Amino acid sequence: MFNQYPEIIFGFSTKAGYGEAPYFFNLSLSVGDAPEKVKERRNNFFKTLGINNIVYQKQVHGSNIRYAGKPGYAGESDAIITDVPGLGIMISAADCTSVYIYDYSKKMIAGIHAGWRSTRAGIVEKTITELVDIYKCSPGNMIIYIGPSISREVYEVGGEVAALFNEKYFTPSGSKFLLDVSGKNYDAVRSFGVPEENIQYSGLCTFKSNNLLHSYRRDGPESGRSVGIIAMSENR
Repeated sequence: MFNQYPEIIFGFSTKAGYGEAPYFFNLSLSVGDAPEKVKERRNNFFKTLGINNIVYQKQVHGSNIRYAGKPGYAGESDAIITDVPGLGIMISAADCTSVYIYDYSKKMIAGIHAGWRSTRAGIVEKTITELVDIYKCSPGNMIIYIGPSISREVYEVGGEVAALFNEKYFTPSGSKFLLDVSGKNYDAVRSFGVPEENIQYSGLCTFKSNNLLHSYRRDGPESGRSVGIIAMSENR
């Protein structure tokens, strides 16, 4: 979807690339992998994308949103917004849904980390509302990519979690329930009037894509993390 806009730089990392088990091509500094190896992989990934300046956050499964005007650590939040060309927003994921937004009229971008807690807290809705109310963006001008995540077919949760969502988003599975977090976020995007043709919805399941994607639910504490990067070119 973003390929239609030459001013947008986007990439989503996978397990593939140099890196040994159990972390493989991990880009997170918080999973126990050797920091020097992670930094080297990050630098190579950023270089491949042509990005030098990255802003990142400590993702806390909440609904805080931050505006970023410079690279580096933005604090504790689960969504970052910027209008600064050449500044890449980095979102880490290993089952949670990630959402990336570009308003081609106002030249604004956002990156969102939306696990079930943040989804329940309305992180996507709050981010789009802030883009509209504060930055005067229009949902009709938004281009959105919903990244790979754990799918409804395999994402088991307890009844206490399922009860927090509309029954449209879960189905019983024995004593558990199968929850559709990415589907809930897709509907959240559509509820603002973002045209269906402006949304790319990844069909990749992190849990089932063993040779391609990291999954905490599948691999446990030794799972690596993928990252998504969205930026606007300085030469737009």
